Amino acid sequence: MQNLTLVCSLLFLVGTTLQNFVIIDLRAMEEMMRLAGSTEAQAHADAPGFLTGFRIVGCVYLVGNAVGLLARTGWAWVFWTVLAVNATQAAGLVMIPPEVFEATRDRFGVPGLLPSYVTDGGAAVLTVVLLAALVRYRRPWAYARTPAR
Repeated sequence: MQNLTLVCSLLFLVGTTLQNFVIIDLRAMEEMMRLAGSTEAQAHADAPGFLTGFRIVGCVYLVGNAVGLLARTGWAWVFWTVLAVNATQAAGLVMIPPEVFEATRDRFGVPGLLPSYVTDGGAAVLTVVLLAALVRYRRPWAYARTPAR
């Protein structure tokens, strides 16, 4: 469980970094806003503020994904942090406006969509796996209880 979480966290860290600093830039943000119905002038004026907010949120997820790199420690707080970060990151599959995907696909093609799909979709899968293990073992990291001797 911890090794899977570590590998996923590393993958999500890379994907979130690409999404936050390479794929979504000022030009992409303006395009998304135009696709959502803003005028050229509105998009040009509003995009810098939205991009700053987007990157702040992205940096929070970068830190959250980095916590997942501590999974092999077996600390319970790491498990709960990873679960919370991935559950909310998975929500991106339905919460991200379609204009984001449209602008990304127009600019980068299908490869530009991969960081978001892998990160958000992978976070959904990891969340389900962590919750299933939590239900099964009733404790973080799927540690089996050992009987007292």
